[in-house]
Amino acid sequence: MADTSAQSIQVHAPLARVAAVICDFASYPEWAESIKKAEITEEYEDGYAARVRFQIDATVLVDEYTLEYAYADDLSRIEWTLTEPSKTQRSQEGSYDLVANADGSTTVTYTLAVDLAIGMLGMFRRKAEKMIMDTALRELKRRVESQPAA
Repeated sequence: MADTSAQSIQVHAPLARVAAVICDFASYPEWAESIKKAEITEEYEDGYAARVRFQIDATVLVDEYTLEYAYADDLSRIEWTLTEPSKTQRSQEGSYDLVANADGSTTVTYTLAVDLAIGMLGMFRRKAEKMIMDTALRELKRRVESQPAA
């Protein structure tokens, strides 16, 4: 059974710019250190990715898996689920919830639930989840804030 973890970060950019970076899956290997390849395998009619195949190498965890995505109309929520078990995961569900702040920044909440197919003590699993989420949010923030305002 997967436990759910959530973390938030404030990104100094408007919601639309944050959502654009999240939805640009092909660029993930440029800024998300553990992602070696991200390939959109299916798209919705509006051009957003429906399914994305990832190859990751996070030193202690090497895997290949496909996620299916769904989007809120205003892109304030981007959620995903693992389409089938992988070498290391039985299931994965997650989301980015984006909230526009009055100062023009965006609060990003990253929620993740992963059921690993490999054994890992609870203490180590929670530490790994925290590290993955910290890194993902920091890298997202760095990528968004390094891009010029439109």
